[in-house]
Amino acid sequence: MSADSKSFYLTTPIYYANDAPHIGHAYTTVAGDVLTRWHRQRGESVWFLTGTDEHGQKIMNTADANGVSPQEWCDRLVETAWKPTWSSLNIAYDDFIRTTESRHTERVQRFLTQLKDAGHIYSGKYEGPYCVGCEEFKLPADLDDGKCQIHGTIAEIVSEENWFFRLSAFVPQLLAHYQEHPEACEPASVRNEVLAFLQSGVQDLSISRSSLDWGIPVPWDTKQVIYVWFDALLNYGTAVGLGDPADSEGGRKFAEVWPPDVHLIGKEISRFHAVIWPAMLMAANLPLPKKVFAHGWLLVGGEKMSKSKLTGIVPADITSHFGVDAFRYYFLRAIPFGSDGSFSWEDMSARYTSELANDFGNLASRLIAMIEKYCEGLIPAVATDQSLAGALSATVATADGAMEVLDFQTAINSIMEFCKRVNGYVTEQQPWVLAKDPANKVELNKVLYNTADSIRALAVLLHPIMPATTEILWESLGANETLGDISQQRIADVARFGQLPTGSKVTKGAVLFPRLEEKAE
Repeated sequence: MSADSKSFYLTTPIYYANDAPHIGHAYTTVAGDVLTRWHRQRGESVWFLTGTDEHGQKIMNTADANGVSPQEWCDRLVETAWKPTWSSLNIAYDDFIRTTESRHTERVQRFLTQLKDAGHIYSGKYEGPYCVGCEEFKLPADLDDGKCQIHGTIAEIVSEENWFFRLSAFVPQLLAHYQEHPEACEPASVRNEVLAFLQSGVQDLSISRSSLDWGIPVPWDTKQVIYVWFDALLNYGTAVGLGDPADSEGGRKFAEVWPPDVHLIGKEISRFHAVIWPAMLMAANLPLPKKVFAHGWLLVGGEKMSKSKLTGIVPADITSHFGVDAFRYYFLRAIPFGSDGSFSWEDMSARYTSELANDFGNLASRLIAMIEKYCEGLIPAVATDQSLAGALSATVATADGAMEVLDFQTAINSIMEFCKRVNGYVTEQQPWVLAKDPANKVELNKVLYNTADSIRALAVLLHPIMPATTEILWESLGANETLGDISQQRIADVARFGQLPTGSKVTKGAVLFPRLEEKAE
């Protein structure tokens, strides 16, 4: 997608504010951050939304157990856990939506009223199983011996007079949509599950609760609150002005970003995002998201990351040892996005040492040291090694194409293969041997320049993944003074050799990836 009037709009799920974030939440959010940073470096306008889901029975129960009101609980957790965690992981979101904000509640109520006026909502009785952990009305096939397949807890039997959304009416339209636009729900394994669910006989959806009061009141029946998922899904629209007049600030924002380009979610909530959410938009005659991408689970001991099962590792447990950028790198490099993957401390240690410390960090530090030693700390004359230049062009094409389809692993692999290629070039050319004879000065300078400009390209390509580390490297290369901020470097231009100007001053910076045993345990 080239830069135009439509912003690249990406969302994460809004996360339940009943506990602090674990690395499963961080996995999704880091993926969103990497992708939006990449699109920014393509020169595109970008809007990146995340936030918290603060209504429903689960929040109410947690607040109750902690002796505070639901609002107090959410306020505390958002400010002391969620926002600080995203800040510590260098998440550059554009907006953070909370479902207790007036901008959200007012737009949700207006949307619901419009659907009722259009005949898509009716009164009825709901009786059946409900999982508080999922905040979901369950079908018999979703339970094992009465227990939720995700949480392993007994589902409550609920009997209420509720308001219903005519979800079943949109099944033919949804099936046609996925037939015409298979890319709208990925990966294929998740799309197939969604299609099977749609073909199995979809029931209308209860969209209100009368047995609790922590939620957005149904505007025409204030004794009931809106079902938490119907409320939460609308955040993607309410955060950008859904339903506001076209000439208002909200209306203009909505026109600029809608429809979303990518909804990033975990696969356990694919039914909400690929069935209920598009049906709601169809009912409102609004364009559908271009893609819902449901990634796999992070597993610990073979089980999905979960606070309730005490397998929820907080990001700081890992970043305190490996650093933030290694955290960001590892999960997208080690696990194919869309598949389940197990977190392994040993595997992360091995990759940190071989790929980050040895292949990348050591290459950068050797280059800076050699330029300081052999060139008085100044970038030598511009030169281009055609073999490296060709490899870099191929790398950029592969990485950009992979990022386009959310294949983070292939993108990172291609960049790190180029890093290995540059290491191989240095080993072959042996600049430390060339430096022994003054007659080799021109050749030595060529080798050092080609290595330096290759590292310049690596810094730009790895910047969306490891922003803090690459900023340090950029400064060491003297590139900030001559080429400008690293975040302003364009992906389309990165393969052009010869960008580092002759005479730029290099400086020895901090070790990019210190030996792990030197880190405080």
